[in-house]
Amino acid sequence: MSDEEYVYDEESGEWLPAAELAARRATVVQDSAGNVLADGDSVVLIKDLKVKGAGQTLKQGTVIRSIRLTDNPEEIDCRHDTIKGLVLRTEFVRKR
Repeated sequence: MSDEEYVYDEESGEWLPAAELAARRATVVQDSAGNVLADGDSVVLIKDLKVKGAGQTLKQGTVIRSIRLTDNPEEIDCRHDTIKGLVLRTEFVRKR
């Protein structure tokens, strides 16, 4: 009998070895140019973005500091001086 620890994966509905589940969840988050992003990085917008609910547009070249990665590898959580709780798609940013 194996001493390996198994964990229930809610997405697949299966019991998987803990090491395998951790490997599946260790996704790499990349910006529009393919650079790897990490928590605390600064990014630059590559196009003008209209912010829903804020009635404001963030211009191309705007620097966003101290990003946080989310569970979704296509989105990052960040703050701007005038907008709190901003979520951006990684396809619209480039690592600074």
